[in-house]
Amino acid sequence: MTMPENALLPPIYMPVLTAAQLRLLRGVSRSFYLSIRLLPGPLRGPIAIGYLLARATDTVADTTALARAERQALLAQLLAAIETPQTATQELKAALTRFAAQQSDPHERALMLALPEGLSLLQTLSPADQTSVRWVLGHITQGQTLDVSRFGSGPQALDNEAELEDYTWLVAGCVGEFWTALCARHLPGFATLPNEEMHALGRAYGMGLQRLNIVRDAGADLAQGRCYWPAQQLHTWGLSPESLSQAVLEGQAHTLAQLTPLYQSYLQQIQTQLAAGLRYSCAVQSRRLRLASALPALIGARTVALLLQAGPASLTQRVKMPRREVQGLLWRLLLRGVSVQALSHEFERLSAQTAHSSR
Repeated sequence: MTMPENALLPPIYMPVLTAAQLRLLRGVSRSFYLSIRLLPGPLRGPIAIGYLLARATDTVADTTALARAERQALLAQLLAAIETPQTATQELKAALTRFAAQQSDPHERALMLALPEGLSLLQTLSPADQTSVRWVLGHITQGQTLDVSRFGSGPQALDNEAELEDYTWLVAGCVGEFWTALCARHLPGFATLPNEEMHALGRAYGMGLQRLNIVRDAGADLAQGRCYWPAQQLHTWGLSPESLSQAVLEGQAHTLAQLTPLYQSYLQQIQTQLAAGLRYSCAVQSRRLRLASALPALIGARTVALLLQAGPASLTQRVKMPRREVQGLLWRLLLRGVSVQALSHEFERLSAQTAHSSR
């Protein structure tokens, strides 16, 4: 049975974003749009605005058709405009219009064209929320800028695990801390665990979700010359960014199989970090916020199972939890009142699928 999207919850009023901006949010990330709709009112504005701006800077960093120097310059312009939106110039607007014309995805094109309006939205937030949004975007943009500087022509990799840890914190771990800070500000006593522990769990959760993105998108990233598997670890298993990229391009099963030990160890680490995310979610007292927090961990557990089932061959195919499974998951959680027991049961069920897939 298919669940209509609007059947999830009654219509939600979001005081900051217009209907057009909500459609834009849905276009660039259907899953995050769902999480936004679930959030308690005070959190929707800063999280939605922060996401849209981060999604825009990510689009700039990922558009490899644009020269590295041009992407770096545009990222610097965007960060300056985020810090002081009132100084956004006609020059920046013209640059965004030119950049938007290079986007093949209509949603990303619309996002870039709407960015000046998004910068204005930032100023509608409270001063404290503006500070938080700028803090998280500063770190995210730093990670994206590192990406642009690291990856040039030809396949290139991060050097070591420390660089990967730093990167996953910059682009995602800090988001878990940002989310927690907003919750503590707007919903005092939002969790049964101390704020310090929630910050640590949120940090691990975000980093795990980014690692999952890295494994899931490894094939597409290699096609763009980006290898997030650290060179030191690849060397241990007789691989290099070049050989891995060639194996993906030519479908060399034997070479891809050499990645199996590293591939599986990363997925095991991700599963541990997702478990931290579930613990975070189970500590949240608001059912609406609990569901919004838990969905990425639950979907992530299923994605890990699918990736383990596919093995390193996933680098040559798209792995994603089917929408009908997401809908079924939501129905089950809602029917059980988004209880801690329901979340734990679903995570254990999906984790059991992960364990089965790894055998």
